[in-house]
Amino acid sequence: MEKFVIAPHFRLHEWVAEEKGYFADEELDYVFNESLLSKGGKKHDLGDKVGAYQTFEAGRSCDVSAACHWTVNVAAASGHGKLYADAYSVSPCAIYVHPDSGIKTPDDLAGVPISVGYQSGSHYSTIQAMEQYLGRDQINLSYNDGLLFARMEKLIDGDVPAASLFSGPYYFLDQLGFRKLLDTTFMMAGMITGDPDPSQIKKYYAALRRAQCDIDLRPELYTHYYKREFPERFRDQMDVRYFGPGERIVFEKYSELMFNESRDWVSERDIFPDGDLGANSYTAATYRLDAAE
Repeated sequence: MEKFVIAPHFRLHEWVAEEKGYFADEELDYVFNESLLSKGGKKHDLGDKVGAYQTFEAGRSCDVSAACHWTVNVAAASGHGKLYADAYSVSPCAIYVHPDSGIKTPDDLAGVPISVGYQSGSHYSTIQAMEQYLGRDQINLSYNDGLLFARMEKLIDGDVPAASLFSGPYYFLDQLGFRKLLDTTFMMAGMITGDPDPSQIKKYYAALRRAQCDIDLRPELYTHYYKREFPERFRDQMDVRYFGPGERIVFEKYSELMFNESRDWVSERDIFPDGDLGANSYTAATYRLDAAE
């Protein structure tokens, strides 16, 4: 049997499961594909309108990865993998501005470019949060600033006026004194690629469940792992005592109701060109262990 290929996604769980030997306990023969990690952060500079969805279109070289549930939903319905439906996760996220920007409330962002990852969690969650304050025609999203660390660097360097950030950058910008203008949140989902053995999927998530308990109980023991994925430029500045647990995995079903309501929300906002959200049904687009075994 080939090694099970895992793509870490800016969260603590995989690192904790490896440190504590949970993958080994489950007898999971695995390897990490750290394709989005880069000491210089350059792998997050993907150009105009290239985000999480486009990486699924291109094909991810792993058995399991993750992204926001909206993107995984549409990618799975379009045949680029299958959404793992036996768990989902929730990540804190926020829109940040420079403390000297003069922008003090979400209403002040009318017409101001907000840097987000195109068709990624920050894209959808920014719309979701900002619609409480502004009309859709007043929300100005900038899509050409790259993935998570590229957007963080551009905000720190003053190249963008506002950015939506999650995971380690969410805590780092707090540490540096940037203004958190609006807390947001978004769900993430796992994406199963190819045809891995169902027993491997089960072992992987069993290890993550144990890791989640450790993170819940003593997050301060594990926040140092954020440094594994940060650009080297910032590592000496990071005070991980300031950092929190980040994404939390919820071991409940990503239901058909969630699947359909999310698609309706995306469709109403014309986030995908020509309204193409894929034709696969919930049953065809999702990976459920009880159906796979």
